[in-house]
Amino acid sequence: MRVLVTGATGYIGGRLVPELLEAGHTVRCMARSVEKLRDHPWRGEVEAVGGDVLDPAGLDEALDGVDAAYYLVHSMGGGAAFAERDARGARNFAAAAERAGLSRIVYLGGHAPDRGRSSSHLASREEVAGILLDSAVPAAVLRAAVIIGSGSASFEMLRYLTERLPVMTTPRWVRTRVQPIAVRDVLRLLVGAAELPREVDRGFDVGGPEVLTYAQMIRRFARIAGVGRRLILPVPVLTPGLSSLWVGLVTPVPGAIARPLVESLRSEAVCLDDDLADMLGDHERLGFDDAVRLALRRIREAAVATRWSSAAWPSAPSDPMPTDPRWAGGSLYCDQRSVRAHARASALWPVVEGIGGDRGWYSWPPAWAVRGLIDRAAGGVGLRRGRRDPGRLRVGDSLDFWRVEEIERGALLRLRAEMRLPGLAWLELRVEDEGGAAVLHQRALFHPRGLAGHLYWWGLLPVHRLVFRQMAAGIAAQGEREAAPGADAAPA
Repeated sequence: MRVLVTGATGYIGGRLVPELLEAGHTVRCMARSVEKLRDHPWRGEVEAVGGDVLDPAGLDEALDGVDAAYYLVHSMGGGAAFAERDARGARNFAAAAERAGLSRIVYLGGHAPDRGRSSSHLASREEVAGILLDSAVPAAVLRAAVIIGSGSASFEMLRYLTERLPVMTTPRWVRTRVQPIAVRDVLRLLVGAAELPREVDRGFDVGGPEVLTYAQMIRRFARIAGVGRRLILPVPVLTPGLSSLWVGLVTPVPGAIARPLVESLRSEAVCLDDDLADMLGDHERLGFDDAVRLALRRIREAAVATRWSSAAWPSAPSDPMPTDPRWAGGSLYCDQRSVRAHARASALWPVVEGIGGDRGWYSWPPAWAVRGLIDRAAGGVGLRRGRRDPGRLRVGDSLDFWRVEEIERGALLRLRAEMRLPGLAWLELRVEDEGGAAVLHQRALFHPRGLAGHLYWWGLLPVHRLVFRQMAAGIAAQGEREAAPGADAAPA
């Protein structure tokens, strides 16, 4: 079949594409920014088209000649109007799918059997499911609860809560029964759902072989990870809002994303049936323990294909780059400096591409730590997103509170800031080989919004100068250390 995958830059979409290719399908990916697909290992095997479900204009072209489509778009943490946007996007897509004469739409939503007390996000997922099911195109709606897989937001929330808190006071939702499912099982079911008979037009609950409470998952994860027993003390006073702040403090998952995850755990999420498995003849499921072991192995091997942060951060800046010919001008502050390293560019580049995450930013760590804490307190992502891969970056990757906007391997890394700022910010690192020695050209750019933006730049200018001067010098020094014969490659 020829299938369209929306949301191919996201956690599930980025993993689904190679599974569809492996199954023999021809794949077209739709993304608001096609550039974000450029560095995926499967990019050369798919067709990529630009499109946005909120803009009907490009949907007819994206769906032209397609047999089936995967709708993997949602506004996780997307602000007060997210439900209206999600519904509008689903209506646009359903109408375009009807015009294109598709044989199937496949949608992955949330598992919320307790419809009357669903959270706002799960209610929005159900509204989208209803819109797709009401269209003239047969739809298969898969409803999953907690997805266990390396890099998933649910898994990282479970992992960091367990690893970092030997004793935890927890809200009542830790006693809610859920049916977790391994991400590889979700992907296999999604692939199979595209080929269901046309008369199948309905929703399906999907889950793993076990029903567990969140407390049980914490205890079993602790045993598998070898971190010792965890003492769990449920308390009745932690609301979803307070719980999400607590999760945001302890884990890399920011409060804006933690809140819908926490809210979804208030209602029991146990499969009412498993007839999708019957229809597909696919009853193979990983148990919770095996799914956790597999996810931890992927993390240890640095083989995490996608992460929850792969998708664009809500309200992240989307304005054109200053280097883009569409740049509209206005104030643009710049801190620019160049440093020569006694090493070849080939030795300096791995330091540049390996920046951030556990390796840090090679300058004044307390300042970066404080900035990360301030960002999280303001509802931003902070520094805890880290990296998908310890040594390799690709366009669209999240990197602490930055996102990779451009990478020319061996020459250029450009990051766009996703921390809370009164303006837009970028960090650009360029490596050149001049006369047998590498030169690092570093630019920090800031486009202020309003008076607050100007005050921010000038107020922090002394700090920024210190941090960026040390960063350039630190990257160059690390490149020299790594170029030295027999040197330890670990950052200083």
